[in-house]
Amino acid sequence: MNEIIRIAQKEIGQVEKPVNSNKTKYGKWFGLDGVAWCGIFVSWCYAQAGFPLPKIGFPKGYAGCQTAVAYFKKNGMTTTSPVEGDIVFFDWNSDGRYDHTGIFVKWITTDTFETIEGNTAVGNDSNGGQVMRRNRSKKTVIFVNVSV
Repeated sequence: MNEIIRIAQKEIGQVEKPVNSNKTKYGKWFGLDGVAWCGIFVSWCYAQAGFPLPKIGFPKGYAGCQTAVAYFKKNGMTTTSPVEGDIVFFDWNSDGRYDHTGIFVKWITTDTFETIEGNTAVGNDSNGGQVMRRNRSKKTVIFVNVSV
């Protein structure tokens, strides 16, 4: 199994404390606790797996989806054929602004896939406060191959 996925799976069930605070061990590690942490979670998983992301706005990776998508596009790292451990960004309302990010696990069907995401919940996809396994549609997403 991909090391990034193995690390992320161990985190399923983690929640921010206190509730609705955006305070997590990932934010403490990143040096930016108390902010939306989906990108921070992805950066943490990559670092723990021994594949730290480059400086994408911050020394330990990325916190903002817009900055990260711009970086990955500029460096030719987007893909339509993600593999286990790749990064995925979501544009929920199709406005060209990416709202959330997670780690690609596997395809379920030709149109749906499994992820592990930080700061999500059923009913609050982008700021739900939990690490969860989610099933998502490939509509309005961008995949990034980080080649680890």
